[in-house]
Amino acid sequence: MSEKQKILIVDDDENIAELISLYLTKEFYAARVAHTGEEALELFPVFRPDLILLDLMLPGIDGYEVCRELRRTSQVPIIMLSAKGEVFDKVLGLELGADDYMIKPFDSKELVARVKAILRRTSARPAAAAADLPQNGKYVEYPDLVVNLTNYSVLLYGHTVDMPPKELELLYFLASSPNQVFTREQLLDHIWGYEYIGDTRTVDVHIKRLREKLGDHPSWALSTVWGIGYKFEVKR
Repeated sequence: MSEKQKILIVDDDENIAELISLYLTKEFYAARVAHTGEEALELFPVFRPDLILLDLMLPGIDGYEVCRELRRTSQVPIIMLSAKGEVFDKVLGLELGADDYMIKPFDSKELVARVKAILRRTSARPAAAAADLPQNGKYVEYPDLVVNLTNYSVLLYGHTVDMPPKELELLYFLASSPNQVFTREQLLDHIWGYEYIGDTRTVDVHIKRLREKLGDHPSWALSTVWGIGYKFEVKR
C-alpha cells in the first residue's frame, strides 16, 4: 500500500482547520494542522508535507511571509486561503509563489478537487535529478532549454530550474506552439480551467515569474503581444 500524501493546514481558526482536516482525511490524505505562521515554519521540515493549505490572516507571521520563507528553500505546492477577494491580494499571493488561491467560504468538494489536481501534477516529478535522465514522454526542446511535461522538469543550460506546476504547464503550453499568439483568456482556459476565469492578471504574474527564472536568450523568448496576449517567440 502506498504511503499517504501529506497536507499541512495552516489556519488560526480551529473550527475551519478541523473541518478541512476531516475533508482531507476522508480522501485518505494525512493531515496536520498549524495555527500560527511560526508553528507552520517549525513543522514544515519535520512533517515534510506534499502540499500546504495556507491561510493569509494569521497572528504574528502572516501567510504572505510564511509563503515567502518557504519559497526560499522549497517548491512545495501552496494553496492560499483567504476571506479577502480583492485582485491585489490574489496577485500578491501568486507573485510570492503560491500555486492557487481560494476565497473563504469555499465548497469542500472544490477544495478537495484542487488539492487532487495539484498533487496529481507534482507526483509526476522524478526523484532523481532531471539533468541526469534522458528526456522521454511529452517534452519540448530549444537551444539550452528542455521543458518536460511528463516528469515535470525544466532544464536551462543543463541545470534543473524549480517551478511550481502552473508555471511549468504555462511554459510548456506556449513552447509547444512556437510563435503562436494566445490571449490571456485562452491561457486561463487551457492552464487554469474554471479556477481563475475572469482574472487575467494571474497570467501576467506567472509570465513575470517565468521571465525572471529563464532570463534572456538569443534564440527564444516569452514575448508580449500588446493588446492581445503572449507567445513563445522563436527568433530566426
